[in-house]
Amino acid sequence: MTKDQVVWITGASSGIGEALALELARRGAKLVLSARRADRLEALRLRCPDPARVAVLPLDVADTTRAKEHAETAQVPFGHVDVLVHNAGITQRSLVVDTALDVDRRIMEVNYFGVVALTKAILPSMIARKRGHFVVVSSVVGYVGTQQRSAYAASKHALHGFFEALRAEGHADGVKVTMVCPGYVSTDITLSALRGDGSVHGERAASNAAGMSPEQCAERIARAIATQPREVYVGGREVAAIYLRRYAPGLLARILPRVNAT
Repeated sequence: MTKDQVVWITGASSGIGEALALELARRGAKLVLSARRADRLEALRLRCPDPARVAVLPLDVADTTRAKEHAETAQVPFGHVDVLVHNAGITQRSLVVDTALDVDRRIMEVNYFGVVALTKAILPSMIARKRGHFVVVSSVVGYVGTQQRSAYAASKHALHGFFEALRAEGHADGVKVTMVCPGYVSTDITLSALRGDGSVHGERAASNAAGMSPEQCAERIARAIATQPREVYVGGREVAAIYLRRYAPGLLARILPRVNAT
C-alpha cells in the first residue's frame, strides 16, 4: 500500500530523498518533506503531481531538542504520519588516525541521535493508532566497515541495533521497521562529506558517480514501503559484501584492505 499513505521523508531536498518524494507522489502518497533548505523543499513540492498533497517542514535533524515539536508539526497537515523515512545523513572521507573526535560526534549526532530523537517523538502516535512504519536508509557500510568511513560505518551499525530492538518491541503494536542498505548511488553526498578536521570534502567520489541512479534506488524504496520487508539491499555487486560478511567473513577481511577508498 502507498496510495493515500502519509509519508514523512527527511533529507528530501536532494539525492535519494528527492527522487523518493517524486516517486511516492506519483504513486498517490501524501508527503511531508523535511531538510534544512526550505527553498529547495518548496521547489520540490511544486514539482510533485499534486502540490496540495505535499507539506514542507524544514528542520535540522541534528537539533534533537526540537524533535518532539517537529513530530507534532509533521502530523498537522494530514492528521497523522503512516511512514517515516529516515534518509537524512552525512558521510566522511578520512582515516581513523586523522579524524578528530568532534567529527565522530557530528556524524553520530546527524546519522544516529537525530534519527533516534525523531523516532522516539513520533512513535507514541503510531502505537496509539496501532500502525506505523519506519523506513531507515542505512548502507552496505551498516554491515561492512570500509576504509575512510569509520564514523559513518559506526553510525549506520548503531541504527541496525536500535531498530532491531524497536522492531521486536513494536511488533504487538503494529509498528514495522524496514532497513534499506544501498551500495553506490549516484548522488552528491560525498561533496558534503567531512574530512578528518571537520572541513568539507567537496569532491564527488568516482564510486558514487558510477552507481545506480537515485530514481532506481527510490523505486526500490517505494516498493519496500508498500511491501514492508525487514531489509532491502540496493545496489550493484558491492551488495555482495553483506553476504560475505555473513557467510565468509575471513574472505571479506582479506578483500577490504584492497577496496578503493575514494
